[in-house]
Amino acid sequence: MDWQGPSDIKQIYSNVSIVANNRVVFNIKGNDYRLIAHDRYDIGIVFIRFIGTHAEYDRIDAATV
Repeated sequence: MDWQGPSDIKQIYSNVSIVANNRVVFNIKGNDYRLIAHDRYDIGIVFIRFIGTHAEYDRIDAATV
């Protein structure tokens, strides 16, 4: 993908949440799991910062993980 910003991600994955610090939260398996990605739009790389259950996600700060 050649994402230039959050709106490009939303066009493909309409149910993602965009949070601070270029973090994107994907809901997986009917919201049972969460994946947090840190998108570096300037260099075209996506870093996986967290994968876990919804309960585990509730115990972290998505903007700083």
